[in-house]
Order: sequence, then structure tokens, then C-alpha cells
Amino acid sequence: MVLSTRLASSLRPALAALCPAVPLQRRGLSASPAPERTIDLRGIFPPLATPFSATQEVDYAQLEGNLCRYASIPFRGLVVMGSTGEFPYLSPRERLEVVGCVRRALPRDRLLLAGSGCESTQATIELTGSMAEAGADAVLVVTPCYYRGAMTSAALVQHYTKVADASPIPVVLYSVPANTGLDLPLEAVLTLAQHPNIIGIKDSGGDVTRIGLMAHKTKQGGFQVLSGSAGFLLASYALGASGGICTLANVLGSQLCQLDRLCREGCWQEARDLQHRLIEPNVAVTRQFGIPGLKKAMEWFGYYGGPCRAPLAPLSPSQVEELRSTFSTNGWL
Repeated sequence: MVLSTRLASSLRPALAALCPAVPLQRRGLSASPAPERTIDLRGIFPPLATPFSATQEVDYAQLEGNLCRYASIPFRGLVVMGSTGEFPYLSPRERLEVVGCVRRALPRDRLLLAGSGCESTQATIELTGSMAEAGADAVLVVTPCYYRGAMTSAALVQHYTKVADASPIPVVLYSVPANTGLDLPLEAVLTLAQHPNIIGIKDSGGDVTRIGLMAHKTKQGGFQVLSGSAGFLLASYALGASGGICTLANVLGSQLCQLDRLCREGCWQEARDLQHRLIEPNVAVTRQFGIPGLKKAMEWFGYYGGPCRAPLAPLSPSQVEELRSTFSTNGWL
């Protein structure tokens, strides 16, 4: 299934009004040839939830509807096939179809990041190339983790270097220890930051000291650190992060873009007040209730959430009540 020409035409004017990409200076610290361009990751990216029908097929019509609603929010771009998108539960064909579908809805100056991380280096390289062909501007590559005991810094540096060498588009590292049980080591990040085709990292671990160190030690090379959660977005910005890929942006996208703006303008008191109101809802749709909680909350804010793909189960009535209370007590419902 594909997006209609009518939808693509209607989305482009709204999305084109968002801030344009700004080229960054390349970092000539690798023998590998640098790509012709890099991309500026400053701003907020929602990692899109994948909508499913009652029969657990990808629901492209509902995806179109969500994209229409997101068009008026000043996101820097969209992330497709991340953890929030239930990436491990989709077939390779479905992953590419979703990426192509979203790409057709976006003007070329809107960024589209696509998850291409697989367990093997070879599979990651192949999927990365396919994501580029489907229209992704950059790939988000999660750490391989099945044989996590063997995933030393040296092994991970070799993996990412081979992927970046082969990739026709820039690579963003992705460390999400809550899902993988593996934190991409700081020394590996600093080494990989020197590669001209590795432009940043999404760090979802929640260690703001680590985020600050990465931003500090790579600031001369243009490497970009992205907060992986709305819960510590302000702290990440204060320590030098460039932007955020935040699950909560699927629900409170305008508010997260407001927080981004307040931080950039130095309005720290207002930013802190807003950040405080986002912490509990963020915990609820990530650690506490996960993707089923996120999809339930999306429905309350006018988006299509729908079911998750099995074995993820829906929330119980008591969990739904607790989730609603969390949003209500923080003033969002």
C-alpha cells in the first residue's frame, strides 16, 4: 500500500514550513571518503509508533492520518523503525514499506531517520543500503546484543566502522541498554565519533554525566549527541546535546518542541517548569507501560494508537486508569 498523491501534496506545504537543514562542517578524521553532505540533527524527532489493524497488519491508512496530524508540529524530522516502532516485530519487507510510505509524505528538506540495526554486520549493511534506497536521510543503528558477552568495545567499533564505510547515508549510533542489556561504551563512542560518516548518537541510557562527556569530548568535530528520552531532555541540552529522539513526542510533540525552543533561548526557568510536567508521563509511556501505554495515550490526544503486535499485550483496565491519572495530574488531560 502507498500514500496517496493527495496526502503527499497536502503534507508538503505544512512540513516545508519547518526549519531547514543546516550543513555542518565535515570531520576529516578517517581514511574513509566523506559523504557529500551531512545533516543537522538539532531539534525534536518522534520515533513513530507503527499502527496495526485489528488483525495486526500494518495499517497504512492510520499511518497517513497520524502523519497529517504531525504535519503542523515543528519537528526536525521523523524516526521510523526505532524501538517505539516495534521494529523487531516487522518483516524486512514491512520495514521498507513503512519507510517508503513516510518518505513520500515528507518534502526532501524534512529529515527521515530509519532504524537499520541487525545482529550481524552483513545484515546491517544490507538493510542500511535498502533504507537509503527507500528514502531515509540517515540510519539509526542499534547495538547488536544477542551475543552481548562478546560485544567488546573493539568488536563494536569494528561493526560500526564497517557499516559506516559501506553506508551511502550518514549513520547515527543508538545505545538503548534497557532493551539490549548493552551500553555502547564511552571509549567506543569517542572512537567512532571520528568517522566522517558517523554523525551522532541517540543515547537512551539516562546517564547525563555520560551525555555531557560525549558532548564535551566530541564538540570540536561536529558529532551530535541526541537525548533518547523526554525525561532528561533539559539536562541533556544543558550539557550540550543537539536534540532529542523522544517517545513522548508521539503524544506531546508540540510541548517537547516548546521545551526545545525554551532551552535554545535560554529560558531555563520556564523550561524547567515544563520539563517537570513531562517526567511522569514520559516514564509512564516508556519504562512503566511501554508501547501499549504509548498507543493508549495517543488515542486520548487525537492520534491512532491501536493494538501492538503480539506478544505485546494491551493494558489492563487498572493500568489504563493509572496511565490516565498520570497525564491528568500533570495537566495534560
